[in-house]
Amino acid sequence: MTDPGQVVLAEVRDTPLSVDELLAAVRDRRAGATCLFVGHVRDHDHGEPVEVLDYEVHPSAAQVATDLAARMAADGRVLRIAVVHRYGHLEVGDLAVVAAVSAAHRAEAFEVCRALVDEFKATVPIWKHQTFTDGSDEWVGLP
Repeated sequence: MTDPGQVVLAEVRDTPLSVDELLAAVRDRRAGATCLFVGHVRDHDHGEPVEVLDYEVHPSAAQVATDLAARMAADGRVLRIAVVHRYGHLEVGDLAVVAAVSAAHRAEAFEVCRALVDEFKATVPIWKHQTFTDGSDEWVGLP
């Protein structure tokens, strides 16, 4: 059996995110590839201009994120996994989520990073409240 990968970081936080922090966290001399995903607050949604976002998190969000990362690492296809999502008030252009995965080979790094981000967005209880420039607003991701 292959050794499981290591979850080096899985958090939700209310402070600005750092791409460099996650890249450094997954660095491993056995890795031939590192895949990085960076999600930014964009200036539109549904064709409407977005002014700001506020992310709210359930108290279980950090544990759900940790459990998800551990499941992704368990099969041993990757060496290290890190994922962080920001909550609170964010402006257009701010980093909302950063994920990094290192692996011996690029295929595994790409596959696991994509699955990690997709499942994170689908399962970790974080809800987005976006305000549009016309003053209207909407919640995204509510159960």
